[in-house]
Amino acid sequence: MGADVLDGTRTFCCRWAVCVRLSLRADLGALEARRPQIPTSNPARTLVFCNINRADQHFHAYGGYLLARLTTCITAAAIMSIAQDEIVQLRTLQRQYLQLVDPSQLRWPDAHVLKRPDVQSWLFLHMFDESSLKSPPPERYQLRVLKLLISKLERSIVDPEEDQEISDDLMSAMSTLLTSNVPSEADSAQQKAFVTYSYPLHSADDSAAEEQAVTLLEARSVISGSGTTGLRTWEAALLLGSYLATKDGRRMIEGKRVFELGAGTGVISILCAKHLGASGVVATDGDEAVVDAIKTNLFLNGLDVDNQEGCRVRTAALKWGWPVYAVAFSEDYGMEVPNVLLGADVTYDKTVIPRLVSTMYDFFELSPALEILVSATIRNEATFETFLNACRRNGFRFEQLGFSPTPEPLQAGPFYPTSTPIQIWRITKSEAAWADPFAV
Repeated sequence: MGADVLDGTRTFCCRWAVCVRLSLRADLGALEARRPQIPTSNPARTLVFCNINRADQHFHAYGGYLLARLTTCITAAAIMSIAQDEIVQLRTLQRQYLQLVDPSQLRWPDAHVLKRPDVQSWLFLHMFDESSLKSPPPERYQLRVLKLLISKLERSIVDPEEDQEISDDLMSAMSTLLTSNVPSEADSAQQKAFVTYSYPLHSADDSAAEEQAVTLLEARSVISGSGTTGLRTWEAALLLGSYLATKDGRRMIEGKRVFELGAGTGVISILCAKHLGASGVVATDGDEAVVDAIKTNLFLNGLDVDNQEGCRVRTAALKWGWPVYAVAFSEDYGMEVPNVLLGADVTYDKTVIPRLVSTMYDFFELSPALEILVSATIRNEATFETFLNACRRNGFRFEQLGFSPTPEPLQAGPFYPTSTPIQIWRITKSEAAWADPFAV
């Protein structure tokens, strides 16, 4: 559907709404003329005219809503002609946008695609239409991306006589943002924002690929104002989630009881509970403020701990090195001992490794058949070697999984830098001559 047809249909809808309203006003006018003929003693007199006036008010309100929904439907019909390979590009851009990828790193379609009216309609509907986005990016980020998009569209228009104009919807969205009270860059960095991480399920038709999405409210600064690093999602968690979303990873989670150490924002626990079929999940962290933030993120993803069916999700504060007792496990964590233990970016500091390994040792004592997955960003090889040595001394078997980060230009979601190595290790229990849970 071309832009002229789209605009024509919108004009028709507007005129139709006006005609209906004028017709209603004419009918109301005729009734008003007959008001004196209706006896004042008739109890229905006041009720009838009050309801007529109320209906007029309701039509005025509902008419605007109906027109907005009609416009959305027309826009949706207009974008049905977009080719599948173009939809794949647009969905990748949308995932980057909802994950708040830096605008300079967004992967835009080619200019000749971007300037088409149907593509502009798609971009507005899926990225900038307030009524279509449940958890939109912060306004400052929206404005940065929208300015960049409109700049690209302006450069793509070579001949104003032949080329289509920039979408009125996009221009209106930017005008709204420009006139709103957008916080400064410094203030925005300290505020929490909605971030959506997508793990697409690829199929023969990538344009219809199902989204395994997790939406979080997280801090974008490296260290939050509260002094913790647990309020943002780190690359090791994104890689671990990418592995768990594969067929092999899903088999490890589906129907299992999952326990996460150092859960941070809770992205892994939420992914397991919401999309991967875990029978129960416990997300833990050593920081009480981080645990409270996880509860908020559970609610955002429909996993409210106080009202849910299916997978049971719990949160708890757990400090590594503190003993974990079998007799109190169900009471403390709301489920039986886990089948799977997960940890992402938990080996970052040599000083915490003895306590981490001690906790792993306790869990193996509770469940010898336990499987542990640790996703580690190798910032310092000596630090990670300390972790492996501690595992070796405590009789743990460990192997690196052959699952590597996808190169950045090929990532379809989630998106993360690959300049620092990230590895996933599978750890199980083996017999050992001796074991010291605090040995490093």
